[in-house]
Amino acid sequence: MTVYASRFNTESGPLTAVVDEAGALTHLLFAHQPAPADAVWNDERCAAAIGQLREYFAGERTAFDVEVAPAGSPFQRRVWDALRRIPFGATVGYGELAAQLGVPGSARAVGRANATNPLPIIVPCHRVIGADGSLTGYAGGLEMKVALLRREGVALVEGARPRIARAAAR
Repeated sequence: MTVYASRFNTESGPLTAVVDEAGALTHLLFAHQPAPADAVWNDERCAAAIGQLREYFAGERTAFDVEVAPAGSPFQRRVWDALRRIPFGATVGYGELAAQLGVPGSARAVGRANATNPLPIIVPCHRVIGADGSLTGYAGGLEMKVALLRREGVALVEGARPRIARAAAR
């Protein structure tokens, strides 16, 4: 199967979109992450995803409706689907997300699924935080996570807990 890639710049750094033959987004990569070696570089094939990301970074978009096709286990896909329901400008804790998914006590498993999310920003894993409100790892780096949360209006005051979203998962 042929995949197509396109690299573009944002104020937070370069990103690479990767789509499949049907045009569904399979990966969104940060500057330090290499595109698949067999990717065909084609801006036109990636235009829909890039357009929506440009709108997000311009403050004109709060949700994405681009077609996605991330590869993952059934559990990972459940977590990623739940992440897409966390509202713009809100956050949820790993443990709370696990409980909402019906697997209380599985915060670490949710964290691992979050860490393997191939579509950051589109599948907003940056909106997941520690139980104490702390910001934990992010594929794009913690500075990027902070920038994305601030872009969405999340108050990040030293020692203060960000606003928590309720009912993000079903």
